[in-house]
Amino acid sequence: MRRIILMVIRNILLVPFMWFKLCYHASHVDKYTEEEHYKMIKFIDRRANKGGNVHIDIHGLENIPKENGFMFFPNHQGLYDVLAILEACPVPFSVVAKKEVSEIPFLKQVFACMRAYMLDREDVRQALKIINNVAGEVEKGRNYLIFPEGTRSKNGNRIGEFKGGSFKSATKSKCPIVPVALIDSFKPFDTKSISHVTVQVHFLKPMYYDDYKGMKTTEIAALVHDRIQDTINKYE
Repeated sequence: MRRIILMVIRNILLVPFMWFKLCYHASHVDKYTEEEHYKMIKFIDRRANKGGNVHIDIHGLENIPKENGFMFFPNHQGLYDVLAILEACPVPFSVVAKKEVSEIPFLKQVFACMRAYMLDREDVRQALKIINNVAGEVEKGRNYLIFPEGTRSKNGNRIGEFKGGSFKSATKSKCPIVPVALIDSFKPFDTKSISHVTVQVHFLKPMYYDDYKGMKTTEIAALVHDRIQDTINKYE
């Protein structure tokens, strides 16, 4: 909370205008292209990060597929995770997030602009529908992000178990799977400090369909988990 207040104070002259613009975009999603939404969100994100003493250290941009229609699978450290990847990633993507964050101010508007899906983990039928919808959209060229842990690890840079079901949209769409390693992404919003912090975002080499077509989703999950944890162990 302290860092969010710092972000607001240091951008106080810009905040009213950008808040209005963000809310307008969120209320008129179909009026703008995905690229226009993304450009606006990235501008706000960069200004907030600068004001909040957050630096994003980006690695592996060359690993992001040149053609759209892929999925990011990062470890999940905290509420700041999507904002870190937003600044780091040059191409638009959407998100599958748990419904509990859908009413958090700012994140609510950002997810609306991204046309994100809000997942009710207690509703199996809704989850299956989202899996199918995401797979269909990825096949048509949209990019998505799913946290395969399902919830924040709350163990700093130690990641939790990755759930095989998180990869069903990828296997259905036969799309590239891009593991993303987040380091210290829990520090901006999940600690009380407002001192300078560097969050590392590592885009790892993608797994294409030919690389995983003979694997079970649980096997894919374990492989992606280990690649991310190995990267964190190397760079933290």
